[in-house]
Amino acid sequence: MKIIVSAGGTGGHLYPALALVDYIKTQDKDAQFLFVGTTDRLESQVVPQLGYHYRGLKVKGLVGNPLQKLKNALIFVNSLGASKKILKEFQPDIVIGFGGYPSASIVLAASQKHIPTMIHEQNSIIGLTNKILIKRVDKIVCCYEKAYHNFPEEKTVLLGNPRASVVSSKELHDIHDLYQIEKNKKTVVIVMGSLGSSSVNEIMKDALKKMQHENYDVIYVTGKNFYDSMKEELNDLNKSIHLVPYIDDMPSLISSCDLIVSRAGATTLAEITALGAASLIIPSPYVVANHQEYNAKELVDKQAAHWILEKDLNADSFVEEVNLLLSDEKMLQTLKHNARELGKPHACQDIYQEILKTLERK
Repeated sequence: MKIIVSAGGTGGHLYPALALVDYIKTQDKDAQFLFVGTTDRLESQVVPQLGYHYRGLKVKGLVGNPLQKLKNALIFVNSLGASKKILKEFQPDIVIGFGGYPSASIVLAASQKHIPTMIHEQNSIIGLTNKILIKRVDKIVCCYEKAYHNFPEEKTVLLGNPRASVVSSKELHDIHDLYQIEKNKKTVVIVMGSLGSSSVNEIMKDALKKMQHENYDVIYVTGKNFYDSMKEELNDLNKSIHLVPYIDDMPSLISSCDLIVSRAGATTLAEITALGAASLIIPSPYVVANHQEYNAKELVDKQAAHWILEKDLNADSFVEEVNLLLSDEKMLQTLKHNARELGKPHACQDIYQEILKTLERK
């Protein structure tokens, strides 16, 4: 089987694509892959380093003033020609788009050449690229009911995010061992994405000073760019507050902490639900179409998470909510159970089977 995978711009698009490819390799030793993305974004660096064949397209998002949008639209038209050349050279059996504007070019070109196509939508709000492709593709895979109901029912399946399969099969470690925390102490992990959040960091400076007097430990991920300044300002906190710039093994912390406080990125919530963790979500309001709030709402509506919108966030309300959750073991267990019910730990397997079905129908 020869597969072109396109995922552009952000890790939220790229890492689910990589997870699916890694799984397919375990099922089909002869499978060949070609990644198609941008020439200058994250995927152009990460994918070649992992040893996969990669082709970059010169494409830009349809953003900016009207003149800039027109220029970018012309660039997109040119990228269709480049995409068709890639298709002719590689001769794929199927083309799968994971979002981001490079996906639009290669998936649309494949559709025009009657090559089987599939798209994957990670968020509850359908991204612009996938909106463009809805009528042209053969199969649509999504992760949230809201997205599912906005796609054509006859060709859409709700199978989840491939990252859920990765964390479900990963060897996990205990947070108490990783941070030398007493086994009987509860732990809270607070992480606002790999880069951190300047706005939340300001609030957490006061919140952490209050939390150091509580009977639990806190792992606070500042983000690499903020670590030094946060460490300097909070250097007098007691040993129950652990400041770290970044976490490599997030699944282990999610699985073994008592409460995870996080943003509502698609990959993060896929991991939280797959691992059945109790969570307090602070959706980022700085994303396209406010999609993180909609992602979080699906968990909150099903009593699988609590949330605080950033506009309502302050140190007192945050610490009060954390203390309330940690003092209510029944509530924590309810959140964990309901999160696990929403999890899709077999996402990779299910998506792979859908790929095979799509090829059979062609």
